[in-house]
Amino acid sequence: MISNWEKSFSFLLKSEGGYSNDADDRGGATNLGVTKKAWEEYVGHPVDEDEIKSLTPEMVKSFYKGSYWDKCSCDALPEGLDYSVFDFAVNAGSGVSAKCFQRAVGVPDDSVIGPQTLSVLGKFRPESILEKMLDERRKHYYNIINKNPTQVKFLKGWMNRVDAVRQNALEMINGAKKAS
Repeated sequence: MISNWEKSFSFLLKSEGGYSNDADDRGGATNLGVTKKAWEEYVGHPVDEDEIKSLTPEMVKSFYKGSYWDKCSCDALPEGLDYSVFDFAVNAGSGVSAKCFQRAVGVPDDSVIGPQTLSVLGKFRPESILEKMLDERRKHYYNIINKNPTQVKFLKGWMNRVDAVRQNALEMINGAKKAS
């Protein structure tokens, strides 16, 4: 939900951390989770590594809102699920996140969280959807490693992130229940 955007963005920044440029990371030069390539597409011109290093949370906020939160229809999702979908979209791409969410709710995975996907949400408890989504997320990471074993060095971090997303999302879900 839109009311959950700020909190979700805050959690995301904690997960993404600061600047990195690991030779084995396909994202290359990255700061606050924003890759050089993604930032260039967003600003519409080439950027150098110093510009990536200088990114601030305020600079990347609208990038994340439009490129991931809005693209995945997070405003239409229940609290906690919105954050989970958003976090995974940033980590793996909005299409991958949408497909995993769609598999979790049992609709065709067309990469778009639209009316068909949203129409079935009331049939499930949010906690159940979350657990299925996180299972899909874990499968995604293991598929990456199966295709490219050098990526195993990122597995522990990915799994720690899944655990953090689970904890934060469950707190959001439980908070929403108490508020209603």
